[in-house]
Amino acid sequence: MTEDHTVVRSNGGFSRRSFTAAAGTATVATALTGGAAAALPAPAAPDDRRGPDFDRCLAVARALLVLDSDDRPLVPRYRRVLQEGLPARRRTRPRDVLVIGAGPAGLVAAWLLKRAGHRVTVLEANGNRAGGRIKTFRNGGHEHAAQPFADPRQYAEAGAMRIPGSHPLVMELIDRFDLRKRRFHYVDVDTEGRPAYRTWIHVNGIRVRRSDYARAPRRVNRSFGVPRAYWDTPAAAILRSVLDPVRDEFSRVGRDGKRVGKPLPEQVKGWARVVQRFGDWSMFRFLTEHAGLDERTIDLIGTLENLTSRLPLSFIHSFIGSSLISPDTPFFELEGGTAVLPDALLERVREEVRFDRRVTRIEYHHPDRASSDTEHVRGKGPHVWVDTVSEGRDGPVVREQFTADVAVVTVPFSGLRHVQIEPPLSYGKRRAVCELHYDSATKVLLEFSRRWWEFGEADWKRELNAVEPGLYDAYRTGRATADGSLLGAHPSVPDGHISAGQRTHYAANRALTRDQPEAVGVVGGGSVSDNANRFMFHPSHPVPGSEGGVVLASYSWADDALRWDSLDDEARYPHALCGLQQVYGRRIEVFYTGAGRTQSWLRDPYAYGEASVLLPGQHTELLPAIPVREGPLHFAGDHTSVKPAWIEGAVESAVRAALEIHTA
Repeated sequence: MTEDHTVVRSNGGFSRRSFTAAAGTATVATALTGGAAAALPAPAAPDDRRGPDFDRCLAVARALLVLDSDDRPLVPRYRRVLQEGLPARRRTRPRDVLVIGAGPAGLVAAWLLKRAGHRVTVLEANGNRAGGRIKTFRNGGHEHAAQPFADPRQYAEAGAMRIPGSHPLVMELIDRFDLRKRRFHYVDVDTEGRPAYRTWIHVNGIRVRRSDYARAPRRVNRSFGVPRAYWDTPAAAILRSVLDPVRDEFSRVGRDGKRVGKPLPEQVKGWARVVQRFGDWSMFRFLTEHAGLDERTIDLIGTLENLTSRLPLSFIHSFIGSSLISPDTPFFELEGGTAVLPDALLERVREEVRFDRRVTRIEYHHPDRASSDTEHVRGKGPHVWVDTVSEGRDGPVVREQFTADVAVVTVPFSGLRHVQIEPPLSYGKRRAVCELHYDSATKVLLEFSRRWWEFGEADWKRELNAVEPGLYDAYRTGRATADGSLLGAHPSVPDGHISAGQRTHYAANRALTRDQPEAVGVVGGGSVSDNANRFMFHPSHPVPGSEGGVVLASYSWADDALRWDSLDDEARYPHALCGLQQVYGRRIEVFYTGAGRTQSWLRDPYAYGEASVLLPGQHTELLPAIPVREGPLHFAGDHTSVKPAWIEGAVESAVRAALEIHTA
């Protein structure tokens, strides 16, 4: 190991992670290949002037905790607005409001402003769907989509699929609209609803149940080459041990062993110290330079705890997620799919929504930046002019201009980058629009005619022998034919959904493994693998009247997602099935219906990426300018909050923007 800060391996070259850290952070992290380095001192005191200005760190902390500038909680006020509507206003004339984007932020803002008496128009680029990254593959719904699966009763989530019980504003909307929620089983449960931990960890050629790994992690850990000190410590416990000292800044462990927040003033300052100390660090730099972990241990944690794709990104981003959603946080899903939430919102503003209107140009009057020519032409009328164009799918291209007093812009900044805005936004806002990082995420969903993940061995024997006598033993002993003829062979699989193209891809890429693991026998939860599928989730509940189900066969981010994005749908489904077989065994092929759905958020023409996932330094450099209004332009969307990718962040921003307009 050299004495300077250049990261080297024993052969003198950069490792893949240390190179990423060197390219993505201001200071090159020292990557250790053996043993643990000494941790750096605890986060600096507030009067330490190293790092970002402490006032900016306090602003990030307040946004995170949803506090006003006087450290008063805003969530109770926001909940009252959702319950009772916007407060009585002094002005007598209602305002004309344009809402750009019909995702959850746009729909909530439009609903609140309409209830308060304002004249609202919502402009949505999509020609047939509202909801943004809330998207359910389903039969029917407000979008009148085609039947996505062989069984018309089945549905599955392309986007948001679980809602933390710790998100009060979304829960308030669910209750207000009388939507039915139920537990989302992030951890698999048995038939009595008790945590089972029977799903698989499949890495480095080793397959082990989660419960067995938690009890005896040595075999898996040693396969990564971790130091002896970590042989018998599960990856989650290693990660928790290095993050807990940082959590101590704003929380403490109670007598019951659970973490509780410190008094609010201490929480604010504690979070600000964390942001000041680590705001410009990547997760990789934190794990190496501060926590002193070696690269092999980071590989273990990244693979099992879903951190691999986040290592070069902001430590603060990942740390916020792990701190606000504890292992004890309950998750929920909505019966009928998450899209029933935008359904309910759209029902209340349907007449105000103009679909198939992509915004191409925004012109606005800003007293501080309007030119004399603009002032002369526009006079004292509306303050916002928005040009739109239709997609032209069902007829000629239509160009239409809309005018209003104010506008709420909810377009992701990755999409706003392509909209002409005159006069130019402030420098801080333009920089955020240009630089805010958006990640890629891709899902591949496969339908099966039977819920095989709930099976015991007796169920498998009965169903396989219904295909062909002796087939159960043939799979168990590795003698089942491997020519692809058993794909969708069960009598319950309907004809006509497995295309010739899928069969060709499957025959070329089918799983070659002959071993047959035992039945999973669980409800919900999922498995993790180091193969291309990465993360797999089973449905938490059966669809009434259906014996089958849809498995999230692959959920991946960043570079892992891009590997899927290069494949067309016909190739994605057989590849995803092969990845499932490597984890669960070849025999699941007999139940595959051939019906699948896939969603690449980076390639989506309305989303421009999964969500804003901030780079090191962006919380303090970009975030302060993102939600700030620019004259008559107000900004909302989960990217304007400190909860990107969560519906709660979108709802927070919508209430904030509606209050800004209503009380101005």
